Amino acid sequence: MTMPLTVTVHVDNARGFADPRLHVWYAGSTRTEDHHPTGKDGFGPVFEVRPVRPTFGFTLRDGERPEGPWEGVDHVFHPEGPTDGERASVWACARSPFTYRLEPSTPAGESAEAYLRRLQGAGAFRPGGYLPDGGGLSGLGATPLTDGRVLVGLHHPTAATVHLTGDFNGWQHPWAAHPDPDRFVPLTPYSAYGGESWVWLGITDRLPVGGEYRFVVAGGVAQNVRVSVDPYARQLGPDFTRNNSVVVDAATYLWHDAGWRRPRIDELVLYELSVAGFTEADPDITPGERGRFAGVTARIETGYFERLGINALSIMPLAEVPSPQGPSSIGYDPSLFMTVERDFGTPDDLRALVDAAHAHGIAVLVDVVFNHTSNDDNPLWGLVLRWQNDFAGGLYFSPRATRWGNRVATERPLVQHLLVDACKLLLVEYHVDGFRLDATHWTVMDHGFLHRLARELHDLVPDVVLVAENLPNETDLNRSGYDGYAQWAELFHDKVKALLLETPWEGQDATPDRLADSLYFSRSWFAAHTNNVVNYCQSHDEDSVAQAVGAIPGLDRPETRDRKGRLGLLATVVALGQPMIYMGQEFNLSQPRNVVTVDWPARLDDHAFFGWASRLIHLRRRYPGLRLAGYDPAGEGRHAWILGPWMDARHGGGRAVVGWRARPNDDPWDTLVVLLNFSPYDVEVDLELGRPGTWVKLADIDTVEDVPPAGRNSAGAPTALHSRDSRFVPFVLPSSSGFVYKWEAAL
Repeated sequence: MTMPLTVTVHVDNARGFADPRLHVWYAGSTRTEDHHPTGKDGFGPVFEVRPVRPTFGFTLRDGERPEGPWEGVDHVFHPEGPTDGERASVWACARSPFTYRLEPSTPAGESAEAYLRRLQGAGAFRPGGYLPDGGGLSGLGATPLTDGRVLVGLHHPTAATVHLTGDFNGWQHPWAAHPDPDRFVPLTPYSAYGGESWVWLGITDRLPVGGEYRFVVAGGVAQNVRVSVDPYARQLGPDFTRNNSVVVDAATYLWHDAGWRRPRIDELVLYELSVAGFTEADPDITPGERGRFAGVTARIETGYFERLGINALSIMPLAEVPSPQGPSSIGYDPSLFMTVERDFGTPDDLRALVDAAHAHGIAVLVDVVFNHTSNDDNPLWGLVLRWQNDFAGGLYFSPRATRWGNRVATERPLVQHLLVDACKLLLVEYHVDGFRLDATHWTVMDHGFLHRLARELHDLVPDVVLVAENLPNETDLNRSGYDGYAQWAELFHDKVKALLLETPWEGQDATPDRLADSLYFSRSWFAAHTNNVVNYCQSHDEDSVAQAVGAIPGLDRPETRDRKGRLGLLATVVALGQPMIYMGQEFNLSQPRNVVTVDWPARLDDHAFFGWASRLIHLRRRYPGLRLAGYDPAGEGRHAWILGPWMDARHGGGRAVVGWRARPNDDPWDTLVVLLNFSPYDVEVDLELGRPGTWVKLADIDTVEDVPPAGRNSAGAPTALHSRDSRFVPFVLPSSSGFVYKWEAAL
């Protein structure tokens, strides 16, 4: 005779119902049942259910009235293994929709916020470390305390239990091969994020700084029990097969940048680099430091970037990735957002890099990839399931993948908290100056999140620099304009690249159409302010000018690659907006996209392109006329076109020629004229200089020579222009050429 299944259901009755009833239903049936408690234990009321079907749903109700009140959480019992004549025991709690085969941990009687505020008030937290507060204080990660203990925390809304395990306790936990309960370290659930979720917290004196640890999550994860890396880990251990989290104390690093002042956005000259590729083949760097933070730091300390004129490094992703860093593994497949890539060095090595940069007047921006993660190895995948039949990726991912990998669910507030914390941690613990956000198109990243991120980061660091790779150039990221995201100006890149190559490129043709718009901070396309634009003709994601020119029949000549490379860099430096050059561009290297090794010259002093490029960049840094900023410099009389394809034939009409006057202020010595000819032939024009007198040629495609004290140029130089009527007629712009002139003296 077959015995019916009896299920003992333990419910926590977190809402404190006076007359709790277990309401049972069956999928596909109208049958329901109400059960009175048969007893009570330390967890809560106990019910005995003899289901008419092996699988059933249940929830808690107060009293017999249909209108409730109800617990508000639906649970499902699924039988496991044979059911003939068996008994089963399950637990359910109001904080999770899951049904567990083990007793869940009892929540603390206060919120995580309240608990952590008490610790703050008692002076428990060391200065220099970041206590995660995205969405409210959460205490996530491993935080060393002033008394030598460590606070640990994991966000998990649906777990039954969470334990801390590590080398400090022999990796003991209830599911270890030979469990020893005396060595277990259970964590306590606290309500968090305004009651919207749960975090698991504990303080231990057994886990030291430098110790390796993991979290053991039972329930609410794939395979029911998961030994997990800490999503908030600052560092991973040296064993690449285990990838244990490591406790890091940010407070031990002695900073030297107390007097640091971030450059304004309009002052920035950005230099994009890969930590791995920048010094990987650099003969001037100690072999053990090549391709690491220490190699970049060495180049900073020897004054390389100051010599080049750079005052902002835009560093490609630093977060841990599952693949080894190398020439074509460039960090855009992250597996964790707060963990410093081991291939580059330690967290303190990164701090030393930023410290050295600030000492040399250089800001540091870090590239963060929040749109997707690696498909191969990601600790967040399946870590938090929201209900029993959840999408396999769980909380942190969207079922709709990107073309690069798993799509991060940036539209969910609980996911946003993690990403906000990642940026705040970098600001607080590493003193970085801002971020470049990879691929922010609305189809792969929620723009509500981007606005929240900007708001919270500006609240923390008012002059933080934010740059978005928003290739469709959506205007909503401008915010108020002056405080919006600077966006990679793909429009500038594609138009300039097409003209340099004399052939269509990425949707832009090689005609002068909208060339002036590209150079005037792409305003008619998307930008509200010059602060919203980063101009570039090379990046990690694009072939270098020399590489692209070399692939065009008829242009693959050394002298052509050199000239086109110079014109591309000149246009980038003088255009309105912020210029960015890519590592190796100062040497006009032929570099394919997404390959990051730099072929360093034997001697910088002998490299003609480098010498020209560095002098050109210093012009940008010195002259306000090359850094025009604001909403409408032309409307304010600080910018005036004097050449353009829309003008008459004597002023560039119909040709890829542009020119403008820059009058940044009332000082005549700051007045400049900029001329560019992208045509592959000479163009004769009439120049409307706007002021009579002598105009000194500061720069052209071949030479850059400033006036004293930065150079030896003067009004008596043979290359100067002299005008008694504010005009110079005729003026020949050679093919693929550019000029910068400065008013220097009255006649």
